[in-house]
Amino acid sequence: MKRSKRIEKLDARPVNKDGFIREWPEMGFIAMKSPYDPKPSVKVENGKITELDGKKREDFDFMDQFIADYAIRVDRAEASMAVPSLDIAKMIVDIHVPRKQILEVVSGITPAKMCEVINYLNVVEMMMGMQKMRARKVPGNQAHITNLKDDPVQIAADAAEGALRGFAEEETTTGIARYAPFNAIALLIGSQVGRKGVLTQCAVEEATELELGIRGLTTYAETLSVYGTEKVFIDGDDTPYSKAFLNAAYASRGLKVRFTSGSGSEVLMGSSEQKSMLYLECRCLYVTKGAGSQGIQNGSVSCIGVTASVPAGIREVIGENLVAALLGLECASSNDQSFSNSDMRRTARTMLQFMPGTDFIFSGYAAEPNYDNMFAGSNFDAEDFDDYNVLQRDMQVDGGLRPVTEEEVIRVRREAGKAVQAVFKYLGLTEVTDEQVEAVTYAHGSKDTLKRDVASDLMAADDLMKRGITGVDVVRALAESGFTDLAESILEMLKQRVVGDYMHTAAILDEHFQVLSGVNTPNDYLGPGTGYRVDGKRWEEIKEIPHLIDPNNF
Repeated sequence: MKRSKRIEKLDARPVNKDGFIREWPEMGFIAMKSPYDPKPSVKVENGKITELDGKKREDFDFMDQFIADYAIRVDRAEASMAVPSLDIAKMIVDIHVPRKQILEVVSGITPAKMCEVINYLNVVEMMMGMQKMRARKVPGNQAHITNLKDDPVQIAADAAEGALRGFAEEETTTGIARYAPFNAIALLIGSQVGRKGVLTQCAVEEATELELGIRGLTTYAETLSVYGTEKVFIDGDDTPYSKAFLNAAYASRGLKVRFTSGSGSEVLMGSSEQKSMLYLECRCLYVTKGAGSQGIQNGSVSCIGVTASVPAGIREVIGENLVAALLGLECASSNDQSFSNSDMRRTARTMLQFMPGTDFIFSGYAAEPNYDNMFAGSNFDAEDFDDYNVLQRDMQVDGGLRPVTEEEVIRVRREAGKAVQAVFKYLGLTEVTDEQVEAVTYAHGSKDTLKRDVASDLMAADDLMKRGITGVDVVRALAESGFTDLAESILEMLKQRVVGDYMHTAAILDEHFQVLSGVNTPNDYLGPGTGYRVDGKRWEEIKEIPHLIDPNNF
């Protein structure tokens, strides 16, 4: 058959390499309205919920029971459920209805009712809702700091640059699990070189992650995954109750905790129970709230390819982010896994969170080239820094980052490498050579760095754990190696663990170690002229991108 050349060109476009599927509710491939979703209902008897979304208490699975007992305000349930869902949806976008009032109403509704409310909103209305409902007044951003070699010197340098660029949190992981303590220490050191007060985590298996946290080598955790059906939850070797216990284990040791969930996981694991992705994600978020976590990383996250394959999938993603905010949770709104071959499509997906602002617009912007991202690649990476800063400038929006100079980047990367070199030498770990420090100072990614002795690194990392090395030892190593200011910064981070204020909802630290959270800096948006506005010093900072034409030169 003779083909249209225009259609041939269109067929070859990157977007047509993406995967798309027609709605298939029987297998869970439906974003927001499955014909099998339950109808909202609640019944309260003797101070206990005995019916939830069409199920009697004797028929509850463990998620229903947990949500009924811990995630819904029983004293508000019947009154809140009596408010029409359309009225609640209108309240969300009404600039005359404050956030606090909406939180009060929503605290008594069920997951099915929440789903019904969200289905009344289009994406613009969801963005309007997010602008009002996010917990913290000022948006923030989180970075991924990883590399293919698990090179702790590069991790420190990338962390320093990321912190300099404005990330309030930085997260690492490993290719080889035994590298975890090296990566955690390098991330802790590098982050404080770039900007004081940056929170860090090392995402590995739970026992190691918890131990690193207890030792003071990390300051937060977010890989406590929850799922929307009992079968998938059990496949993850967990229950809502075990997650609540683990949350308490972290929090009791002064670590900020954020759970992780995301639409599409139940479809991917083959047990969606014919429900929509939005309804199942609502269940996840109610479990998160009931377990006592201050926040959630959600927005499909690593299952974004599944959610994005169905009609309204990206609409569902901003919808689930908004549900998190409506439940009063900190929202780290994903954008952290590349899901499309189309640059246009991945940018459009991010704008739904970028424009209104969320507590963390990315729960993992790749602060390295994507080939080095051990979290499977991010929607934006180190090669997009300038584009991202221009987007902030174009729209006068605070996306959590700032322009930097080449001189600043070189300075902090070198200092971070030198600091790791000194700590490793003081603690008797593997050698960090001057040549390695020089390489990471100017490197784009691990293709530009030198090899490390992996066998020696792993033996030294195991020895570090056996010796019981803690954050205090890192402070001592820095102080006695001449890095006094850096030692004081890390000591202050350890003190913050004792104070515990950064465990408040949506808490971050500024460069003076002052907590900014949904408690002491709550979002107070009520329409034009209110809430957070990008102006003053912050606007001047955003405007100063590289390669500007200076009128004074003419």
